[in-house]
Amino acid sequence: MTTYLVLKWFHILSSVLMVGTGFGSAFYMFFINRTGSVEAQALVSRLVVRADWWFTTPTVILQPLSGLALAHMAGWQLDSPWIVCALALYALAGLCWLPVVVLQLRMAAMAEQAWQKGEPLPEAYHRHARLWTWLGIPAFTAMLAVYYLMVAKPPLWA
Repeated sequence: MTTYLVLKWFHILSSVLMVGTGFGSAFYMFFINRTGSVEAQALVSRLVVRADWWFTTPTVILQPLSGLALAHMAGWQLDSPWIVCALALYALAGLCWLPVVVLQLRMAAMAEQAWQKGEPLPEAYHRHARLWTWLGIPAFTAMLAVYYLMVAKPPLWA
């Protein structure tokens, strides 16, 4: 197998890990927040934070590095429309994800504290959860578009 194919496999695998972990975490966090179980919310929010640090963060860093290396090896110009759009959408997703990480950390701390004290979650938790959800929608939509661009490499403009 060539270096290019190994890097391409790594790039695809890490993109699946990044988006898959994000989608899975979002699924569990979204639905656990509707249960009213403070104990479950504390546990799931703690695990979501852990998944982001262990899986999402490294792949977020490695994705553009491996993608740019692949573009260079394949001879694609970085000003190719599909690359420009993919990078812009990736940046948009990142701009949504960074505040989500902060929100998740705060939500995990609030849920843990409420559970330990046997109290309900504070209103701030619910505000954070709503913002967390609304930031996730454009982030995931952008990443779906990036997947399309990576696979189709469409000629968007001349």
